[in-house]
Amino acid sequence: MRHLIALQTILFREIHRFLRIWPQTVLPPVVTTSLYFLIFGQLIGNRVGDMRGIAYMDFIVPGVVLMSVITNAYGNVVASFYSTKFQRNIEELLSAPVPSWVILIGYVGGGIVRGIVVGSVVAGIAACFTDVKLAHPAVIVSVSAMTATLFALAGFLNALFANSFDDISIIPNFVLTPLVYLGGVFYSVDMLPEFWRKVSLGNPILYMVDAFRYGFLGVSDLNVQSAFIILACCLALLGGLALLLLERGTGLKS
Repeated sequence: MRHLIALQTILFREIHRFLRIWPQTVLPPVVTTSLYFLIFGQLIGNRVGDMRGIAYMDFIVPGVVLMSVITNAYGNVVASFYSTKFQRNIEELLSAPVPSWVILIGYVGGGIVRGIVVGSVVAGIAACFTDVKLAHPAVIVSVSAMTATLFALAGFLNALFANSFDDISIIPNFVLTPLVYLGGVFYSVDMLPEFWRKVSLGNPILYMVDAFRYGFLGVSDLNVQSAFIILACCLALLGGLALLLLERGTGLKS
């Protein structure tokens, strides 16, 4: 019961934090994705035509929604947890009788909620531009929840190792963003030359976007089961690593 109260407190604080500053956390991705739908979906999409027999606007909607989930789940945890380190509030948390798993779930939970909230708002914006289809709702919910959890954990690890505010922007700018844009958000992987198609298969985000698109449209370029296997393996790896590092105080204790 004591741990449950601590978990509720951390989780509520994390959710309240990003909702309180919604013009900085929710509004910018909504504006950006609206421009994606307007420019790529409406203006350029009409010239592109169909993609795998699907209108281009409909094709990009799942990828853009999942892109919002990924970036917001990651960004929420890395910014919040590093700020806690920077302001030395983490010392109070570590000295309190709160288990590491409670701290981890609390911060990651806040990232998951923000990712799902922003993704849902973006999906609502997409519905203003096209008729959003839901071929397999269970796949949509499971992929979005697992993806948000995975990148919230990745954001937590980034915050653990970060020593400055510059460090929390390196991974998103130079690793995460290229992987997302090369993850089949705006194109089908079958369009690529054979060499680059094989290279793309090494990008785990490609499988997540493809499975998420299957949930909306019922079509996929890859095996959907592969996406769930990759997500489950990455979740186990990052979750175990984050908990181990937190237990050891890596990046937190000098």
